[in-house]
Amino acid sequence: MSYVNNYQPAPPLPPLSESELYGPEPYDINFSYPLHENTLQNERTKLVPFVPSAHAENYWKHVGSNPELFRYYPYTFSELSGFLTFLERRLRQNPHDIFFAVIDKTRPDPTRPDQGGSFAGVVGLFHTNPANLSTEIAYVLVFPEFRGSHVAKDMIGLLLRYTLELPSAPLPGIGFRRVHWSAHPKNAASIGLAQRMGFTKEGTTLWMWVLPDVLKKEGRPGRIGDAASGKTGRDTVCLSLCWDEWENGARERVQKVLG
Repeated sequence: MSYVNNYQPAPPLPPLSESELYGPEPYDINFSYPLHENTLQNERTKLVPFVPSAHAENYWKHVGSNPELFRYYPYTFSELSGFLTFLERRLRQNPHDIFFAVIDKTRPDPTRPDQGGSFAGVVGLFHTNPANLSTEIAYVLVFPEFRGSHVAKDMIGLLLRYTLELPSAPLPGIGFRRVHWSAHPKNAASIGLAQRMGFTKEGTTLWMWVLPDVLKKEGRPGRIGDAASGKTGRDTVCLSLCWDEWENGARERVQKVLG
């Protein structure tokens, strides 16, 4: 028996141009599921696709000078261009994932009356597996001035309704079976929010991430001599909310939050 291995690593991708960073015009969200606008909003909060030309500069004003916001993330960005590259290549070009801007409808923004409220945070659906009807609520970020309000619970509740309701429901969803939540083991606020919204802790995945140097203090020493030698790593607490839990009480729990 003979065989060959002709694998060659792909060359590094070139930097995106300014126009590529902000995506096509009009912006194509390139998402393989219908967006049900009524399902994705209540009286206080709505989720809309994150459009770089409309949201990126405001997003960076909130987070660019506040790296502590990303203390428990597995990655972070030092420049807006890095974040926009991630958004374009990791999310928009993947038709199964999407990134949302969170709008607080109770706080008008006089500089953006067309927005229907103030830009309050971001959240996404990542790691979607269409064949297994599963996705992850990820990159959950509420801007500091909106913390302690209705925004965090609302945005998670709206995404749970959207992902777990059947397409035939009065407020239709996309009918998934499983929604996943990941959190840094030290991030009690993230774990607590998920549990208050009905997620159940499944366990901890060990050594889930190799951390970049800027986040190394939030990890633990890794293995000397491996491909990431010198970099720390971190575990991840895994939680989920599944269709059978949704049908047996979680829907009512979320609806009580949403009003």
